[in-house]
Amino acid sequence: MEDNLALRQAVQVVCYFDASCPFAWITSRWLLEVERLRPVDLSFRIMSLSVLNEHREIEPWYREFNDRAWGPARVCTAAEIGHGAAVLRDLYTALGTRIHAQGNKDFDTVIPEALEESGLPASLAEAARSEEFDTALRARHKAAQDAMGEEGGTPLITLDGATFFGPVLNAIPKGEQAVRLFEAVRTLAGTGPFAEMKRARGALDFS
Repeated sequence: MEDNLALRQAVQVVCYFDASCPFAWITSRWLLEVERLRPVDLSFRIMSLSVLNEHREIEPWYREFNDRAWGPARVCTAAEIGHGAAVLRDLYTALGTRIHAQGNKDFDTVIPEALEESGLPASLAEAARSEEFDTALRARHKAAQDAMGEEGGTPLITLDGATFFGPVLNAIPKGEQAVRLFEAVRTLAGTGPFAEMKRARGALDFS
């Protein structure tokens, strides 16, 4: 009876995302696949690679990436402030589908289209080029870092109360493969001594 009850209880999961990050996108789509198949209470919160890497010495191509990543992160922050955290799921999906699945890096086009698809005011696009919401964005990023307990990039998730960087995936697991990975990650998250595991990354597949 207790085992059956445990199976029915939704696992609390938080996905911290930067909409520009391809790895966060893949991990978020994996979690949505798990949510489709198992009782998972999945919510989305904002973090920012732009804030994380603001004062770091990084390669020029990555500096350019981080400088451009301010725009989508600011828009997500403005949307959350004005319309509540619940809008982040659909807005992130609309942004990420264009940026990652469709390969459109023209944020001036992507952001208005994503806002329209999400049923949000077009005026929110103005936040992309404004510092108006930067204090709020920094606070959200800090909350993600505080949850982890040290600096970490994306993907960042909270599972069963434990927050950690990863899993970093090259492709989106589907079906029972997605569930098996989730249960494995959940086991690692619940294992206190476990700290890190890593191997070489392959080519990204957003399909």
